[in-house]
Formats: sequence, C-alpha cells, structure tokens
Amino acid sequence: MALGNFTALQFKTCDFFGTCLHPSNFVPFQSRRFSMKPLVVKARANTRTESAKIRNRRIRKKFNGSPTRPRLSVFCSDKQLYAMLVDDQNKKCLFYGTTLQRSIREDPPCSTIEAAERVGYELVNACIDLNINEISSYDRNGFARGERMEAFESAISRHGFLPS
Repeated sequence: MALGNFTALQFKTCDFFGTCLHPSNFVPFQSRRFSMKPLVVKARANTRTESAKIRNRRIRKKFNGSPTRPRLSVFCSDKQLYAMLVDDQNKKCLFYGTTLQRSIREDPPCSTIEAAERVGYELVNACIDLNINEISSYDRNGFARGERMEAFESAISRHGFLPS
C-alpha cells in the first residue's frame, strides 16, 4: 500500500461558505504581510459651541414659555445682541429686539453696549404693553455673559423681569 499515490480532493471556498473568491483577489498566505497597527482612541472634548448647544437643549427641556410667562431667549454674536420673548405653547414670538434695529441704534448714535441696554428697555416696554409681569426662564443659549449681555441684563433687572 503506497500512501503517496492517492489524489487529493479539491474544493472551492464557495462550496463551504457560499461566496466565491476571484483569483485576482486571492493572494497566497505566505506572501501576505500582516502589519498590526495599534488602536488609538482619542478623547475629544466638546468645543465651546457644542457645549453651549448641549446646555441649551437641557435647559429648554425644563422650561417652557406661556403667554403670561414667556421664555426670554438671548443670543449674543461676536458683534450684536438678539433678544426674543417666546411663547412655547402657541409657538409664537411675542417680542424681538436686536442691536441692529435702526430705531434703537440711530437716535442718538451709540455703541453696541449702549444699544444692548436700549434693547433691554424696549423689552421691558413690550412686557408692560403685553401685561407680562414675570418671565419663566432666562435662556442665554448656554453662553457666558459678556459686556453686551451684562448691559442688557442690568436694564431688565431694574424692572424686576430677570428671574432669580
């Protein structure tokens, strides 16, 4: 009995696994070079704007404005300030004021800090006209207070509209 005289059985990979490999994609095992690259996981902190958006979403879940107690939303860009009184139940904006408005900015001409204070006074006058005595929440959109924001806050806190 000769052990070396039998024929080897030949099978294709698709007979076992159901997918056929093309000869162009098949490289013999000896010629493949496996290089193990280390897995590097970099922890990335949130940027300033992403952190502000996360804080803003968390705050808006807790506080909703109503017609008698609206939410005061203030956004401060690099150069301007924008303020809105929002009724979240009816999805309406009760007041909108910005330092870009000509009625606020032009008589007499002023800086953006003085204009932010004037926006605060306009907001107080609008609240008095709409019979609003209290604001449900003060939403700074997650950003810190700057000079314009402080001037705006001082104007509305003099009349007691800033919630504690």
